[in-house]
Amino acid sequence: PALKQADIGVAMGITGTDVSKEAAEMVLLDDNFASIERAVEEGRTVFNNLKKTIVFILPTNGGECLTLVAALLLGVLLPILPLHILWINLVTTVALAITLAFDPVERDIMQQPRRYPLSALIAPRLAWRISLVSALLALGTSSLFFYERQLGSSLEVARSVAVNAIVFFEVAYLFNCRHLTDSVLNRHGFLGNQVVWWGVAAVVAFQLVFTYWPVMNALFHVAPLDAWMWLRVLAASLLLLLLVELEKSLSRKLAARTSGTL
Repeated sequence: PALKQADIGVAMGITGTDVSKEAAEMVLLDDNFASIERAVEEGRTVFNNLKKTIVFILPTNGGECLTLVAALLLGVLLPILPLHILWINLVTTVALAITLAFDPVERDIMQQPRRYPLSALIAPRLAWRISLVSALLALGTSSLFFYERQLGSSLEVARSVAVNAIVFFEVAYLFNCRHLTDSVLNRHGFLGNQVVWWGVAAVVAFQLVFTYWPVMNALFHVAPLDAWMWLRVLAASLLLLLLVELEKSLSRKLAARTSGTL
């Protein structure tokens, strides 16, 4: 009855009885209690990486939708086309989001408080970040698009800037998501997961083909960019990364003040 009542009933694999093994949800094949600690660590890592992936995917898709919806409501030119969204999702979701699944165990993973089984997957603080990043991504994309139009760039060039802006915003935000609460502005934040850099390299290669190969230009109605356009896109991406890190810092201070008050 105790094994059935427990959240996770644990039985011994060597010395345990057949009845206890049948009732338990976890069986220690080596009868070593240290295996429980390693299982908890692995489970927490898998859960954290899943949450990181969700927090990455939702605002990036939300920003794309907001960009289109805002343009439709305001009756202005669409910064990106539905075909561009298909390209962005095929490239970034596969090459970027999946890299977060390979994030290593965080150093303080076992010092984090236990999670209530019925708690929400996305806490209110993360829901706020998803909304904020969605708005920043849409605002940045639209601003760069209309700025290029004001400079006299063609519609194809402006849309090429907008598509690349979204992609590199997502690259910058990917690093933010490596730590949901802690800062990534350190060596471990940028170099702690080598798979992330393989994903970034793949995305850069895809975007160069997208931007400069005439076949892709004709298919997606875009045009090549010059160095100044790339500089604006990369500067805006860096700004997004810093703004999200600022939001994380303010959230940490607010959480510390709230816990101190309680």
